[in-house]
Amino acid sequence: MVDVGRSLRGALADSSRSRSLASKLRARRFAVLLERFPKLHAMRVLDLGGTPAFWQASPVRPASVVVLNLDRGGLAAHKPAPDWIETVEGDACDPPEVVRNQHFDLVMSNSVIEHVGGHARRLEFSKVAATLGPHHWIQTPYRYFPVEPHWVFPGMQLLPTGARALVAERWPLSPAHPDGRQAVSDVLWVELLTKAQMRFYFPDSEILVERVAGVVKSLIACG
Repeated sequence: MVDVGRSLRGALADSSRSRSLASKLRARRFAVLLERFPKLHAMRVLDLGGTPAFWQASPVRPASVVVLNLDRGGLAAHKPAPDWIETVEGDACDPPEVVRNQHFDLVMSNSVIEHVGGHARRLEFSKVAATLGPHHWIQTPYRYFPVEPHWVFPGMQLLPTGARALVAERWPLSPAHPDGRQAVSDVLWVELLTKAQMRFYFPDSEILVERVAGVVKSLIACG
């Protein structure tokens, strides 16, 4: 059952698989990004919480990219990065000086703001996105899409914490199957956002919507 769950999860949510739903949605999102920023190839980009692999697989290579991520293991797993990608270990809500002292044309983030840890941290994150460059593109899954995207479970984000922890432990499509306290911790680190929240965090941005079968799946603050 676990193997079947992994296979189905890969077909739906593994963006590294070219035929997965996640990969197709990412390609469509990148096309919209290029419509908004047709000179991306000439831009200096700061990616908050991203990975070098995302940019190495992208259809357009920016002039340069700085990837800022707290996960040292995740950054190391993708090395060696090409010379146009710089990796920096650090907090996207409080970047180190080596990042703050640089100039960027575009600040980007994909599916990170829902993981930073509460309202105060999201305020810090949005301030970084809005101030470290003249343009930003911040994407996050929509809270009221019928299927929670991390565990691929219908309506999981609307359940009480204990029920979400049980899903994380037992659902065959879960990315991992932690026990007890770790399962609770895992679900508490995911707080999907609404349109009202995104408008609050990015009041001067246009809030774009990404749809699947006519239903809003993701929100993007574009400015």
